[in-house]
Amino acid sequence: MPLKPSEITEPVQALLAHHDHMTVTLEAWHNSLVDIRVLQERHEGDLYAREILLLRQRDGEPVQLGLMQINLAGLPEIVRLEIQSQALPLGRIMIRHHLLREVELVQLWRVKLSEQMRLKLNVAADTVTYARTARIQVDGAPVVELLEIIVPQK
Repeated sequence: MPLKPSEITEPVQALLAHHDHMTVTLEAWHNSLVDIRVLQERHEGDLYAREILLLRQRDGEPVQLGLMQINLAGLPEIVRLEIQSQALPLGRIMIRHHLLREVELVQLWRVKLSEQMRLKLNVAADTVTYARTARIQVDGAPVVELLEIIVPQK
């Protein structure tokens, strides 16, 4: 269900209703760096799509499930290679390479997780969580489309 920022309480609003990389926001909130685990990926020409988990480094617990589509043609070759290496979260790569980027919040969502999603996120069957769709522009051109589902605090 689509939501306005005012319809979401803290801390969820602070975690989702912003124009920053989720990597940075989640690392600050959880006081831990995050690692990436790519669950699925697909290449079609210059389009690269993947489903990922971000995991807290300190305990390996999932903090986000993400789906993204990236237009690799809009990125420098070194950035494309790092993204496809699956070693670091997208936000960290873009920040590290000082890309001129803008993260645009598109929509906030209330999400009832499927059984498969709950298993990936290691949460209970009745868990409801929140997500955002976002777009990242690099040098003024849209390059990344994202769905980012956060894990509620346990």
